[in-house]
Amino acid sequence: MNLDKFSATWVSHSSISDYLNCPRAYFLKNVYKDPKTGHKIKLTNPPMSLGLTVHEVLESLSVLTIEKRFSEPLLTQFGKVWEKVSGKKGGFFSQDQELHYKKRGEEMIKMVQKNPGPLVKLAIKIKMDLPYFWISEKENIILCGKVDWLEYLPKTNSVHIIDFKTSQNQESEKSSLQLPIYNLLVHHCQERKIEKASYWYLQTGHQLTEKSLPNLETSREMILKIAKKIKLARQLGKFDCPENGCRNCLPMEKILKGEAEYVGVDEMRKDTYVLPPPEQNRKGEIL
Repeated sequence: MNLDKFSATWVSHSSISDYLNCPRAYFLKNVYKDPKTGHKIKLTNPPMSLGLTVHEVLESLSVLTIEKRFSEPLLTQFGKVWEKVSGKKGGFFSQDQELHYKKRGEEMIKMVQKNPGPLVKLAIKIKMDLPYFWISEKENIILCGKVDWLEYLPKTNSVHIIDFKTSQNQESEKSSLQLPIYNLLVHHCQERKIEKASYWYLQTGHQLTEKSLPNLETSREMILKIAKKIKLARQLGKFDCPENGCRNCLPMEKILKGEAEYVGVDEMRKDTYVLPPPEQNRKGEIL
C-alpha cells in the first residue's frame, strides 16, 4: 500500500481535544484559512503565552549535552524567549498584566534552576521535527505530536516520558488523552522500551508525579475511533457546534466577525489575534 502523508488525516492531542470540545472550534482552529492570507488563524492569551515560553526554554535543553545545558542561566534564556510574546503579541493589554505572568514564569524557571531533576540526566531526542506515525494505514490517519522530555534510563536502556505542566490545575487521568497519545508516539517513533511516565507541575514544586502507563492497544483503539470521526467530518465538511455557539467556538468566531485584533503571524505561519479584555465599571464588575 502506497502511503501518502499529504493526503492523510493528521490528528494530535490538541486537535483531538478541539474536536471533542466543539467540532466548530476544531474547524476554525485546524481547517479554516483566511481567504485573504491563506493562513490558519489562532487566538492567543496570557496563559498560553506563559506556557509556550516556559516549554520552549526547557525543551531546548534536550539537544544539548548535560554539561552545556546550564552554561547560560535559564532566566537569561527565558527573558530572550519572552520577547516573542511581549505586549499584545502574547495577549497582554497592560504592563501590570504582563509583569504578573512573566513573574510566574520566572518563578518556575528559578525552581527548575534550583532543582533541575531530570534535566541534568541523559535525555533522548526523537529525530523528527514533528514525531508522527500512521495510527491506521487502512484509514490513512496519522497521529503526531511533540513530547516535552524523554529521560534516558541507562540501567534498563529505556525511557521515561516527562510532561511539563505550567498550569495550576491537576491533569485528570480519566479524561485526558495526553498520556495515551504520548505513549503511542514514543512507542512508535523510537526503539527503546517505555519504563514510566510522569507529569512535572512546575508551579507547585520540583517533585515529579508518576502516572500509570496506559495500555497501548486500548489507547490506539480509543484514539483511532475519535480520529475516524474527525476524518469523516472533514470529508463531509460538517463541523456543527452542539450548542449552536459555545465558549470554545464563539471566541474564534469573533475573528471572522472582525471583533478581534490582529497582532501578527506566528512561527507556524498562523495569523494571530487577541481579544480585548471585557470592559469593567468603576467597581471592577464586568459589563
